Amino acid sequence: MENAKIVAFDLDQTLAESKMPLDTEMSGLLCALLAVKKVAVISGASFAQFQKQFLENLSCSAGALENLYLLPTNGASLYKYTGGWVCVYEHNLTTEEKQKIFDAFEKVFAQTGFIKPEKIYGTLVEDRETQLTFSGLGSDAPLALKEGWDPRHEKRDVLAAALRKELPGFTVSIGGATSIDVTREGIDKAFGLTELLRTLGYMPKEAFYVGDALFPGGNDASVIPLGIPYKYVEGGVKDTKAFLRAFLFTK
Repeated sequence: MENAKIVAFDLDQTLAESKMPLDTEMSGLLCALLAVKKVAVISGASFAQFQKQFLENLSCSAGALENLYLLPTNGASLYKYTGGWVCVYEHNLTTEEKQKIFDAFEKVFAQTGFIKPEKIYGTLVEDRETQLTFSGLGSDAPLALKEGWDPRHEKRDVLAAALRKELPGFTVSIGGATSIDVTREGIDKAFGLTELLRTLGYMPKEAFYVGDALFPGGNDASVIPLGIPYKYVEGGVKDTKAFLRAFLFTK
């Protein structure tokens, strides 16, 4: 990471627990990193979720924010800071595409024998405009419940495999603690980072990636073929903190 011009991070389970606020320690580490590097955060989260979970808890100066780039919904959109957050691009799904995805989820639930939870917290399949996201217990489920629902991705592996058969022309990936994300074909974290690097004029070797879902089928794994050096933080947020502390304060 020492030679990287930009460091990109996943959000959930990497910088913060699933849909939980960025904590004070991580905020401090990121602000320190923004003083010496450009930083990108790419996630399946919507921009509204970025604002609530990440930006409202990031205590950096406006000058530091000019080094920060946000890529919601797995790179289907890009935001940069120029006195405020400006959308550089976004690839919204059409009404017809959304309906096709909703229908595919219902079909796959029946095919795989998936039983919807008796209590759904929020929305089971959420429309994020550029992406549809399934959350196994609902979009607003408590973290304590989410952590025990599918820690080894066994439930989501089955659903995701079935969805890929039903949805040619779309990208299906696993992320967060309970999520499956569906975007247009070719729109994934590799797409988002490629667009960002092109915008900045950087080569893949000039970037570095940190994520918890770099396993096959995970929504971080698409960055590996780009040739971007990476760190797999299998232990989640605590591993990311240790990695950043070592980089920032061990010289």
